Amino acid sequence: MVKRRRTHTVTAGTVKIGSRYPIVIQSMVKLATTDVARCVKQVNSLAMAGARLVRIAVPTAKDSAAFAKIVQKVKVPLIADIHFSPERAIEAIEAGAAKIRLNPGNIKNKKDISRIIDCAKANKVAIRIGINEASIRNLFDDTPQRKRTSLMLKEMAGYIRLFEKKGFNNIVLSVKSSDVTRTIESNLAVAEKFDYPLHLGLTHAGLAQDAIIPASVAIGSLLQQGIGDTIRISIAGDPIGEVEIAKKILASLGLYEINEPHLIVCPTCGRCEWDLISFAERVKKLLKDVKKPLRIAVMGCVVNGPGEAADADIAICAAAGKGFIYKRGRKIATVKQAQLFAALKKEIENLA
Repeated sequence: MVKRRRTHTVTAGTVKIGSRYPIVIQSMVKLATTDVARCVKQVNSLAMAGARLVRIAVPTAKDSAAFAKIVQKVKVPLIADIHFSPERAIEAIEAGAAKIRLNPGNIKNKKDISRIIDCAKANKVAIRIGINEASIRNLFDDTPQRKRTSLMLKEMAGYIRLFEKKGFNNIVLSVKSSDVTRTIESNLAVAEKFDYPLHLGLTHAGLAQDAIIPASVAIGSLLQQGIGDTIRISIAGDPIGEVEIAKKILASLGLYEINEPHLIVCPTCGRCEWDLISFAERVKKLLKDVKKPLRIAVMGCVVNGPGEAADADIAICAAAGKGFIYKRGRKIATVKQAQLFAALKKEIENLA
């Protein structure tokens, strides 16, 4: 089990963020905020998928007005994403945001920051101080990583001092890059310096099919080291995919329980004497409607098969012409290969 880095607790509406609580999955609406009906529908879909916080962009006064309407129509706490305008931050807080996101690279005036803090404090709203590498104006392509991290930490520390001087600590921190290594190193540095909860993510992970690997490496590496209290997977596409990827990353580290089966499939080699891949595809379709965290293993031969079977609820190992079915490590049947799928289906249905 991963040992979480200790952080203090931040409250965003009904959601608690920090090391004493489960890691919070969040996502972001991908629609124009002024399209209230569609935004409400997407927020509700994300909440159903497992997002406990949803972020919405609030770049204009019209968006602030729409945000206020959306807040009233959804149950999940909303985060207002603030870009350059202090007025939008205050409008969003007064509209019912549970949390706002500020970028130190974009809002720098101390009087403006002070006004936002006072408003957030009065309304018991959380603030994420979120630095994106791309928003640090004095970074260049050839800037060494150490200097990049140092500049981001400097921006972060300066902002945090303003909040702490005003007695405001309902703060979440984030440092993001589109580069996996820089994201990991920057978050390690922030985690070492501050004890506020950390929001993990990459700024631009890519299209859905391209985002999974960089997001998994960056976020998974940090989570495995106990760093991270809330995560958002950034993909160019349906935000439901962001939530699904986040759940799978967390589940792989034992940090989230997915109420669905996990299918383990042998990669096959020269020892495999049957069409395992097609069989596994049939098993995957069979498991689609199963809502239970079963571990199912489909193995190509008896070399690794019995070992995987010992760790699975149901497992099969097959050779030419016949297969062996195991239930929680115990061999329960030997059947002809033509009957193997039907036998496996029966055992899965008995457990489901």
